[in-house]
Amino acid sequence: MAEPAVLLNAALVVVAGWLAVGAAGLLRPHATALIARLLFPLGALGSIVLTAVGLAALSAPPATRILPIGLPDLPLHLRLDPLAAFFLFLLGSASTGISVFGAGYFRAGAGTSPGLLCLQYHVFLATMAMVLLADDAYAFMVAWESMALASYFLVTTQHRIGAIRGAGFLYLLLAHVGAIAILLCFGVLQGGSWQFTFDAMRGADLDATRATLAFALALLGFGAKAGLVPLHVWLPEAHPAAPSPVSALMSGVMLKTAAYGLLRVTLDLLPFPLWHWGAALLALGLFSALFGVIFAAVQTDMKRLLAYSSIENLGIVFAGSGLALLFHAERMPLPAALALAATLYHCLNHAMFKSLLFLATGSVLHATGERNLGRLGGLIRRMPWVAWTALVGTLAIAGLPPLNGFVSEWLLLQALLLTPEVPRPFMNMLVPLGASLLALTAALAAYVMVKFYGVIFLGQMREPALADAHDCGRLERLGLLWLALACVLLGLLPAPVLGLLDGVSAELLGASLVHPQASSVWKLVPLSAERASYSPLVFLLGIVALLGASALVATRVYRRRVRRAPPWDCGFPHQDARMQDTAEGFGQPIRHIFAPFFRMHRELPSPLDAVPQYRVTVEDRFWSLLYLPLARLVTRAARLVGGIQQGRIAVYLLYSFLTLLVLLVIVL
Repeated sequence: MAEPAVLLNAALVVVAGWLAVGAAGLLRPHATALIARLLFPLGALGSIVLTAVGLAALSAPPATRILPIGLPDLPLHLRLDPLAAFFLFLLGSASTGISVFGAGYFRAGAGTSPGLLCLQYHVFLATMAMVLLADDAYAFMVAWESMALASYFLVTTQHRIGAIRGAGFLYLLLAHVGAIAILLCFGVLQGGSWQFTFDAMRGADLDATRATLAFALALLGFGAKAGLVPLHVWLPEAHPAAPSPVSALMSGVMLKTAAYGLLRVTLDLLPFPLWHWGAALLALGLFSALFGVIFAAVQTDMKRLLAYSSIENLGIVFAGSGLALLFHAERMPLPAALALAATLYHCLNHAMFKSLLFLATGSVLHATGERNLGRLGGLIRRMPWVAWTALVGTLAIAGLPPLNGFVSEWLLLQALLLTPEVPRPFMNMLVPLGASLLALTAALAAYVMVKFYGVIFLGQMREPALADAHDCGRLERLGLLWLALACVLLGLLPAPVLGLLDGVSAELLGASLVHPQASSVWKLVPLSAERASYSPLVFLLGIVALLGASALVATRVYRRRVRRAPPWDCGFPHQDARMQDTAEGFGQPIRHIFAPFFRMHRELPSPLDAVPQYRVTVEDRFWSLLYLPLARLVTRAARLVGGIQQGRIAVYLLYSFLTLLVLLVIVL
């Protein structure tokens, strides 16, 4: 096993390598082929090294280092411990597939020059790694803000389009609101001292009020980055605006830095947990999950659909974090370890299947020029590689066994079923509702993915131009296969994955979840075999046997009885693409059942219209209830403050004189 200091140094070498690769793109900023075929694969090589570093550091003791850079007497403190190692592993493994895909995806004419795009992309990777390695507030905030700026420039790659500039501004605005909250959180955690290191914060003497304030600020700051409701409005705007590999990196990896930050503050830096923190986080996470999946069901833009799905999955992650915090506050180490394992497992799963789906939509967008689901269909015939790899991601995100999405949601449900043991009658009454909300969210997610995959890849082509669609290139296929294989392996081998996560539980909770005598490659036993167990390999063998038997019966028994006939068409003989289900049709039941969630505008046709059209626009109520009134208030305040600016030097001197008088009165 490598020494912990060696692993930390290796991670820093990867960060420096990414920065060097990005800077190399500026040497020949318009050499698209060179940048795509050389620099992006070099970035992917760095991701592979970081994956190995994170994997090795999961079972290694913490390592620290002080970099002699920064402000005077304020160097950068770094630390590699199991929690940081897990998220470095997530960053490396997901970005490997994304970078390889990007080597075949990025082309000239994207708005930003290829060389500058290469710099922004690899700075984004490097700053995310530095967020995970930071061990003081100064290093964390520098990396956090650098990450936000790099991602902003990536979002606004097509900066000549006004809507994309608006989406980027909204993202940057909420990112800075969150950053201010995180900075204030660190200020509270200092406990009145001038020490900025995380070690000093761990030893700070905080009472319950200050600790609760720090938790609330952390939830606000990291919730804004994760897209928790009601701070989610930037996410469905930024993802459609960004290039698909950037969307994959933001949704698959960047959103997890928010989960990392919240876990770091609540389970590591705060001196003690309180049960109502976990209850609030659990409730907010479940509501965000349900909100996200409901809005995903009514979307007609494939990238906006995936963006709302990210809100759903990050809601599940934060709900699991709240459950772990609740159990930890009640001194229940094994249930807390189970909830934490489910949370981390879902972070890893979401990084893989959501990155895969965003990359698949990027291939569809390149091949067809369409994001609107109403103009797609039947692409499995023209894009088989994209269709079959996207099917793996679709089944995984839908939570179907034996793929990875099922495992983490099943573990979280097992943790929710343990809540009757919490000595809080109020929680015992409410948490069963949480279990039902999780089940409802999982069912709706499967519904959404049927819509997503069926409308894009199955059925007939809705537009004649789709006949010219082409499959993705070799490098893009390799990136898709990498992520699809990760979805399969994480689903088939959950017991070894939980074994790797045991170091994180031991560090943060002081509890071990793994029982070697019960769990094995064939079977997963989270707590005890009497309570619950799951065998994905047996499940897979059962599926294969069932499909094989069905194929055998179909080919041997019914081979001579096959009769081909057109499907029933209600007496209408002309079958075309308009007769198949549409994205709007899939979303209509959800719009009716969950109508209070939406603000809908209907445009009804007139009987005299030569070409009657019916249109329904679905909007987020938080825009009209929260953000538009807030924007009007800020505008009004800006006008009042603007009235002070008279443009006359005499008036400004008068302001200075009055300020001095007020200060003298206060001092005296």
